[in-house]
Amino acid sequence: MSARSAARPITRADLEAKFRQVQSGTQKGADTARGVGKATGALVAVGALGVAYMLGRRRGRKRRTMVEIRRV
Repeated sequence: MSARSAARPITRADLEAKFRQVQSGTQKGADTARGVGKATGALVAVGALGVAYMLGRRRGRKRRTMVEIRRV
């Protein structure tokens, strides 16, 4: 314990100040994580669209009919 806490009792203002300090620190971390989450979500969405496009092209090539015309 510090000398300050031994000299006087803890008041409501002391508690509120400490809670604000803790909350501001966690808020900064949450804002940072939110930005990273948005970037990751966008990257995953673009990747999923790319995979769907490539699989669709492959399926189209497999089902395409080849017609060969020969002149006699």
